[in-house]
Amino acid sequence: MTLKMLSDKLPAIPMSTSWLIADLAESKGKQELFTKQSPQKLKILREHAIIESAVSSNRIEGVTIDQKRVGTVIFGKPLLKDRNEEEVSGYRDVLNMVHTRGSKIPLSEDTIKRFHARIRGEIWDSGKYKVKDGDIIEKYPNGRERVRFRTVIAADTPAIMKKLIQHWDDALQEIQIHPLLALAAFNLDFLCIHPFRDGNGRVSRLLLLLGCYKLGYEVGRYISLERLIEDSKERYYETLERSSQGWHEGKHDPWPYLNYLLFIMKTAYREFEDRTESLTAPRGAKTEMVLAAITGFYDLFTVSDLKRKCPTVSVDMIRKILKDLNKQGKLRCSGRGPKAQWKKTDLW
Repeated sequence: MTLKMLSDKLPAIPMSTSWLIADLAESKGKQELFTKQSPQKLKILREHAIIESAVSSNRIEGVTIDQKRVGTVIFGKPLLKDRNEEEVSGYRDVLNMVHTRGSKIPLSEDTIKRFHARIRGEIWDSGKYKVKDGDIIEKYPNGRERVRFRTVIAADTPAIMKKLIQHWDDALQEIQIHPLLALAAFNLDFLCIHPFRDGNGRVSRLLLLLGCYKLGYEVGRYISLERLIEDSKERYYETLERSSQGWHEGKHDPWPYLNYLLFIMKTAYREFEDRTESLTAPRGAKTEMVLAAITGFYDLFTVSDLKRKCPTVSVDMIRKILKDLNKQGKLRCSGRGPKAQWKKTDLW
């Protein structure tokens, strides 16, 4: 209904939306410049983004795995312990598929079903549209429930999904609306249709990443869009609820949710530029000394431990290096203050 609304008669675009689209166009223009600066060092960002995306997108839906197993499940070939690990592993497989050949994968019903089948594993209805009606229910801590949104009924889902894909193809061919608006509208419509019994949110985020690739916005390769959505989960659900009211009648206000997704992309580009500048900054002898000292630690260490190994490096500089490595996902910190303990992650 959103793609149809925008395509039939494009309403006045809010000023905030226009600014976001303009900012993203500028970021896209600088994209190639940043990706060519240091290909080897950008590998760190790519690996970190895959971990964050697979973990965050599943965690939003309550699918979690042991933190100690994350690196093994994402980058290894482990014997998976349970359904949660199977679903995180499946999500990683689809991410790899999108990252390696995203621009060539068609956004089609077949693709949507294949994505769902991979992230849901060996469950009976993986890759199949729902066969029973299912509304989106919000549960409260006191046990009370309410229907947050009534999704498209199961009997109508196949036909509605065909229409959604057709509206998407028409929007890109006719170029009556900006492609980014079409992508965000597609995402909103998909979530309102809710074509699967379970896994709709995760598939929607994979389709968002795929759509970004097809439109030439590749920031999701280096910065996890899923992690940014998880970080603003309350805002995600709030804007989705606001924009879904009246959806069935085509009388909804799509802009809260569309602006939210555009802002997520803008935030990702801003973070990408900040991280790239940090990664490509020239390293001095003292930085190399600290990095070498960290490499020598087998397990936990503190700032004081590093200071003893690097007496000519100031404590402030050591803390800055640790903070940067923490942002890159190479180190993890537990505790606060002078006694805080640091440990290398699988990305080291």
